[in-house]
Amino acid sequence: MPTANEPANTAGPAIILVEPQLGENIGMVARAMANFGLSELRLVNPRDGWPSEKARAAASRADHVIDATKVFDDLASAVADLNFVFATTARERDGFKPVRGPVEAGRALRANDQAGLRTGILFGRERFGLYNDEVGLADEIVTFPVDPSFSSLNIAQAVLLMSYEWMKSGLAEETATNFSGPELVPATKEQLHSLFAYLEGALEARGYFRPEEKKPKMVDNLRAVLTRAGFAEPELKVLRGIISSLDRFSPAMPRGDGSPGDDPRRLPAARGRAADKES
Repeated sequence: MPTANEPANTAGPAIILVEPQLGENIGMVARAMANFGLSELRLVNPRDGWPSEKARAAASRADHVIDATKVFDDLASAVADLNFVFATTARERDGFKPVRGPVEAGRALRANDQAGLRTGILFGRERFGLYNDEVGLADEIVTFPVDPSFSSLNIAQAVLLMSYEWMKSGLAEETATNFSGPELVPATKEQLHSLFAYLEGALEARGYFRPEEKKPKMVDNLRAVLTRAGFAEPELKVLRGIISSLDRFSPAMPRGDGSPGDDPRRLPAARGRAADKES
């Protein structure tokens, strides 16, 4: 059974490239398809023929897509066995076909697929896309919300976008991810107050709170900064370790250069012991 982060195990839409020009682009399309669980690639009259070693190299180990690729002489033959087809285009077309964005199109493809229908997505030539009569063979149009002044997408980018929307439409939760960060338990107030006290003592020993009459406000500001972050217990341990290291070691006497207590310049207790020895 698929988990909340796995799409239903269905064949998915066929990706149909009409007269693709470069083997490298076909390979990058195959890679994009494999990234999102699609495997059926159809080519209509590829300019440089098929098979293509350039396509295989660019596919970056998506060999299962390359090996299963089918080649057709014309678009009508490529879509003949499909029940529902989208045509991608960046410009407005004459006609009466519904136009969807990629999110809605991904959901429509999923619904048709789950109903047992065979689906496909048409992608046009790298230079100028699909002819009007080719768009006419599709049921609906899908277009991307790109900048109108620079609307041309690389064919692999366009396939990647639609493949992503296809996979996302099959997730139980569209915002789900394949992995998550660690679950951190918020620190207790006792742990947080302990850090405050330790930091305040270290700053006090270094004369940070000057002038003295401003100390209460400075302490309030310090606590406000630390509480706003909402630290977890492991994060407090990191901060305390940093403060401890700054409190105990200095450039004049770095870590590994003896006990901090041996340096009479550092801690009040050490200075007291040094004065007792001298007397």
